[in-house]
Amino acid sequence: MFRRAASLLDFSPRDGDLVELRGRLGVYESRGDLQLVVESMRQAGQGALFEQFVRLKNKLEAQGLFDAGRKRALPVMPRGIGVVTSLGAAALHDVMTALQRRVPHIPVLLAPASVQGGTAPQELCQALSSLYLLAQGGAGAAGDSGKRKGAAVVLAEPVIDVILLVRGGGAAEDLWAFNDEQLACTMAQSPVPIVCGVGHETDFTIADFVADLRAPTPTAAAELVAQPRLAWLATLEDLRRRMQMATQRRIDQQSQRLDLISSRIGRPSARVAQQRQQLASSAQRLQFFTLDLLKKRQQDLQRASLRLGLLDPTLVLQRGYAWLTSSDGKTITSARQTRAGQALHATLADGRLDLTVTDSN
Repeated sequence: MFRRAASLLDFSPRDGDLVELRGRLGVYESRGDLQLVVESMRQAGQGALFEQFVRLKNKLEAQGLFDAGRKRALPVMPRGIGVVTSLGAAALHDVMTALQRRVPHIPVLLAPASVQGGTAPQELCQALSSLYLLAQGGAGAAGDSGKRKGAAVVLAEPVIDVILLVRGGGAAEDLWAFNDEQLACTMAQSPVPIVCGVGHETDFTIADFVADLRAPTPTAAAELVAQPRLAWLATLEDLRRRMQMATQRRIDQQSQRLDLISSRIGRPSARVAQQRQQLASSAQRLQFFTLDLLKKRQQDLQRASLRLGLLDPTLVLQRGYAWLTSSDGKTITSARQTRAGQALHATLADGRLDLTVTDSN
């Protein structure tokens, strides 16, 4: 290989590398040697693929696409599951079987794409993008693009909460579509977590590093996003049982409290009878008190009447005294109140006399 051809190489050849050469045969006439004049050289076999894999991996890692901080947790109960794979892939059958067995109630949306060949990376990107629309709430995205290759195919259009990117095992060349830089960037833009289940457990692709979670197989990927329905039913049954027990305990506590209050209050009729008895007793005591007070008041009145009677002037008149008054009705209590010739009236016990004062000393 002459200097001009060597300057066009995109790698540095090392002893032991497997390479593919393109050139022409020639004869060095002075020595009679057969020569191969190399015009181009490239790495051959898995060695070349591995070199490309390492270069892309280092590049994307430097861009932060593999950072643990951008990995998202899987939803515990997704509203919908998106699946990206080939319609004819065995992985599709394995995934759908696992999902149907574990979570038959969760809708699954398939976005078909080639998983091998030159057009596979572009189709995978288109399929993922169609699911992103549903993941972001674009309910009409799949229906509008249903006739295009790579668009989602489904009877209903659920909201996607997680996406499975899967295909079965194969040689490194068969899985090479998942080592595409554009596919890695498209995966990094996903609004929901992506689980990558490509190949067997020992197979690693760039998509595995970009995904939020790597599964060793397609079936394992399906199982990671689909907790068994029976497990959820068992959990619900346990919650129901505990709720029932808590409710029963609460009812028992309130019943005991009600019984205690009832025992303190007693039956309403008994309470009313007790109150009536107390009222009757109070009325009787009030009657006795009133009669006793009235009797005392009568005695006091009699004594006062007696004392008042003793002051009755008619009693004095009966003893021979007279009550003198002037002609204008004023009581005469002293001789100095009279004069000779004054007319007076004398009231006796049995009548009245008209008098004339003859002398006043």
